Amino acid sequence: MTGPGDDAPTRAETDARTDWADVAHPVAGADARIACLVPSLTELLFALGLADRVVARTGFCVHPREGVRGVPKVGGTKDVDLAALAATRPTHLVVNVDENRRELVDAARAFVPRVIVTHPLGPGDNPRLFRLFGAVFGAESAAGRLVAEFDAALAGLDAAVATLPREPVLYLIWRKPWMTVARDTYIGATLARAGWDTVPARPDRRYPELADDDPAWRDAARILVSSEPYAFRARDAQALSATHSRPAHLVDGEMTSWYGPRAIAGLRCLASLRRGLTTSGG
Repeated sequence: MTGPGDDAPTRAETDARTDWADVAHPVAGADARIACLVPSLTELLFALGLADRVVARTGFCVHPREGVRGVPKVGGTKDVDLAALAATRPTHLVVNVDENRRELVDAARAFVPRVIVTHPLGPGDNPRLFRLFGAVFGAESAAGRLVAEFDAALAGLDAAVATLPREPVLYLIWRKPWMTVARDTYIGATLARAGWDTVPARPDRRYPELADDDPAWRDAARILVSSEPYAFRARDAQALSATHSRPAHLVDGEMTSWYGPRAIAGLRCLASLRRGLTTSGG
């Protein structure tokens, strides 16, 4: 015998569908039309088998390269063309606190019924992302497989760095002005999991600017320059190494800053990089 509340979702089911704005989204139907303004999460939607429901993306949503080609672009992550977005008739809009401007997202709420807000702050938030999208869009099995792959990659990174000494690093994301990342960013937390602690240790903002005489240049044991958002090259790392008399390396920014399925490859890449630098003495 069943009671009137027996079909109600359990607390666990509701929690799985709750986004970073503390909104519990209902399960979407097969006719959901998803617009995604977050490159990492566009790739996640495809990895979950939801390609046929993705109706809009930004120009920076480039993965998977073959898959996204047929999805209309509606601008950049911070300068979305709202008219073009509205023309795709989305039922769901995927956004991120760091990637997208709040005023743009608020304007989109006027014509998008469901806005899914994300704000992962470290690699450990990835399983929650996988489960959120899996639960909302009926892709729980695929989400579970990604969680298992991620957990294995994270365990592999932990094992790789367990006996290595921690190092202070300066991770550069921009030049003119020089810009880096604070420890409370996704990048900072990912590097910390690999045993690299970003400097400055206590910046006044999450993405601080650095003067040429900032103490961070001296405090870092090594300098890492990222391939994105500024397209640093190997020659930039070589020049910085010569200027500051310490090791400097070019790193693939997707491996440190992208969450979603690319984070799995990112953790493996970091494990290999740290082992390699330790072995080579670089």
